[in-house]
Amino acid sequence: MTAPQHDSRSAGAGRMPRNHRTVDRVTQILEEVAYRPGLTFGELARAIDAPKSSAYGFISGLLAQGWLYRADRRFHLGPAVYALSLASGHIRAGSVTPADLEALHEDSGAAVFLGVQAGEHLIYIAEVGSDPVVGFDARSNIRRRLLATAGGKALLAARSDMECEAYLRRRGPDEAELVRGFLEELPEIRATRLAVNTRQGGTRFAIAATLANPSGEVGTSVTLVGPAAGLQPREQKLRQLLLRQVDTWQQRSVQAREAI
Repeated sequence: MTAPQHDSRSAGAGRMPRNHRTVDRVTQILEEVAYRPGLTFGELARAIDAPKSSAYGFISGLLAQGWLYRADRRFHLGPAVYALSLASGHIRAGSVTPADLEALHEDSGAAVFLGVQAGEHLIYIAEVGSDPVVGFDARSNIRRRLLATAGGKALLAARSDMECEAYLRRRGPDEAELVRGFLEELPEIRATRLAVNTRQGGTRFAIAATLANPSGEVGTSVTLVGPAAGLQPREQKLRQLLLRQVDTWQQRSVQAREAI
């Protein structure tokens, strides 16, 4: 009888894992920034012992996807890293603590989501009192379209006219209706500092504001989410509560290692 043949593809499951040069470089970049936040490009290239051209490619890709964050030509871990913590059930929310989010949840009676812009998308990095619909979405898909969320619209409206227009021009035909809707809402968002959104046939309601760091740069959104029937009748009170809380939070200093 002929000996049974083994599928080499399935046999690979029992093999010892092998290093991959590209994966090793990317992993090392993230680890270097995690342990030594604030590295410059030159310092990072030397740390991973790679030509500057190669290091630039790796770093550029990590910046574009939100795994790294650059401030004053120095690098820190980006929002996508914190989004993985959210997806796994853990919270790390920078200068806004879990206790802050819990207090806002109790005062508002709504789920609270902390989000940041990473490239072309909104990423949720923390939540308290999870809304069953949004909470599931946040864990199953960490990247959300800016124009399809209250937090994303608030962040986009906080950008300069040039940045905002450039982003809108890059949208495809599938987002044409979202672009038109956003342009109609833009004056009010900028005047009130608040953006709203409805989903699930109008049954879910969200209201969001942005959070600025001490230098005045806006990089974080705070969103209240819940059933429209319970939140919309209290919209004015929720607006006042959210703005008051955001104004309190953004007076705090943000350490560089927590930049988001």
